[in-house]
Amino acid sequence: MPETGAPRAQPRRPDLPDDRGRQRVVIEGISPEVDCGRFPVKRVVGDRVVVEADVFADGHDQLSVCLLYRRESDPLWCESPMEYLVNDRWRGEFSVPELGRYRYSVRGWVDHFKTWRHGMERWLEAGESVPVELQIGALLVAGAAARAEPADAQVLREYAERLRRGEAEVALDPVLAVLMDRHPDLEYAVTLDPGLTVVADPPRAQFSTWYEMFPRSTSADPARPGTFRDVEARLPYVASMGFDVLYLPPIHPIGATKRKGKNNAVVAEEGAPGSPWAIGGASGGHTTINPDLGTREDFQSLQAAARRHGIELALDVAFQASPDHPYVAEHREWFRVRPDGTVQYAENPPKRYEDIYPFNFDTPDWRALWDELAGIFDFWIGQGVRIFRVDNPHTKPFRFWAWLISDLKARHPDVILLSESFTRPKVMYQLAKLGFTQSYTYFAWRRAKWEIEQYFTELTTPPVSDFFRPNLWPNTPDILTEQLQYGTRATFQSRLVLAAT
Repeated sequence: MPETGAPRAQPRRPDLPDDRGRQRVVIEGISPEVDCGRFPVKRVVGDRVVVEADVFADGHDQLSVCLLYRRESDPLWCESPMEYLVNDRWRGEFSVPELGRYRYSVRGWVDHFKTWRHGMERWLEAGESVPVELQIGALLVAGAAARAEPADAQVLREYAERLRRGEAEVALDPVLAVLMDRHPDLEYAVTLDPGLTVVADPPRAQFSTWYEMFPRSTSADPARPGTFRDVEARLPYVASMGFDVLYLPPIHPIGATKRKGKNNAVVAEEGAPGSPWAIGGASGGHTTINPDLGTREDFQSLQAAARRHGIELALDVAFQASPDHPYVAEHREWFRVRPDGTVQYAENPPKRYEDIYPFNFDTPDWRALWDELAGIFDFWIGQGVRIFRVDNPHTKPFRFWAWLISDLKARHPDVILLSESFTRPKVMYQLAKLGFTQSYTYFAWRRAKWEIEQYFTELTTPPVSDFFRPNLWPNTPDILTEQLQYGTRATFQSRLVLAAT
């Protein structure tokens, strides 16, 4: 037992905080944001970004809140005041006039001048004499004068002197209020740090109408397959229907080994073209044009003609190879080799896709593989292409897409990437968050009014609508839903009406 009167041990208190202990404002509930700012919000050039946040403090002092924004490459912030809505909710907005990434944040502070002015309003309404309060106001105005540039400083000093002389009406002078707002005391302001990001994409990212066309199917002569020249001749037809994107499935050489036949036949008939997604042959791979379709000059001619009709070409990027692709011979390490020494082909048991070899993203040589695949985008961007439909991105690593898209969009902010992913919703959403500009959806399978309403409510409500842009295909070359096979006239009428909205 300790002796009577012995000092008791004092509990250890944490160190007192630094000057941030005098920061009284709380900022939370900011919108828009995606996963607490981990991923950028998406908008298109010319949009107004409307930002809201809950901003409050202890006690009854008045607050001021402003929105900070800048292009990511700019060192200095622009700012604009946020307006009070209700229940500590504030709103502001800024525009994104150019392509690229922007940063935005919210700053709030206890505004002692506004608090003083509000009190003065009440005192003067009551007819009270408040000489001490006028001296307090003079000190606040003099403090602003010390922060202001010379012209404003002189005017503020004059206002301070009038308050010292007891001119109470000066307290409510609107010019003084404007000057004080211009030179606030931000010593203990709170800023949301590090802020949030918004990406401004081309207008076609927000709304575009895609027409898919297989060049081989465009020939006017049944005795020969179509070419780029035949596609060019069909452009007026495509434009007349209001389409502004013409999507071409893979235009590369098609492998001959294990070539598929029509209607998914495992063995192709003599002369069958094979699947365009079985990319690569003796004449080249992903940066080569199938000679059956034309030359590079023909492709450039098609691009130029499409633009004259207000149409952009979209190319398919499928990261897979036929057994005849040069990669298979030159970089066997980029594929999975089975115990019997053969290369693993694609399969979805019990289906076998022996005309396609998937890349092995677990290869020890993954860095070289990533770099090579990124170079495919670089090549076609160099040919003037800015829109890509990416085949099955959900079967490639998320980190690969995060790395590739971040670099690609930093150098080419006008690029549009469509994620062709029919898989689990969270996976589709993750790909959109990582930077895919548009995404395939489950629209093709939605038939009843209630499920269409439910699905579109999900797609058009934040936070999903802040990062996921739906591209609503009614079908694809390998998906023909039951309602399109057996639906009545009403099925197609409803699809027509939805397409027109």
